Amino acid sequence: MDVATLQQWRDKLFAARMKGIRSMKDQNGEEVAFSSDREMESAIAAADREIAALSGGRNPHTIYFGRNCK
Repeated sequence: MDVATLQQWRDKLFAARMKGIRSMKDQNGEEVAFSSDREMESAIAAADREIAALSGGRNPHTIYFGRNCK
């Protein structure tokens, strides 16, 4: 699976999770049902790791905001 397809799947899964939906159809038309929010969270995290691996980078754990104090 390429990065763009994986990102689309991950985004759809995240949107379904935010709406409280526990099942969705994959790209093959097969229904995937998750038994809990934790299971969906785990699938999203796995997709994030795979995207990072395919992209050759890592997801940031800390984001620093700078501000211009003049």
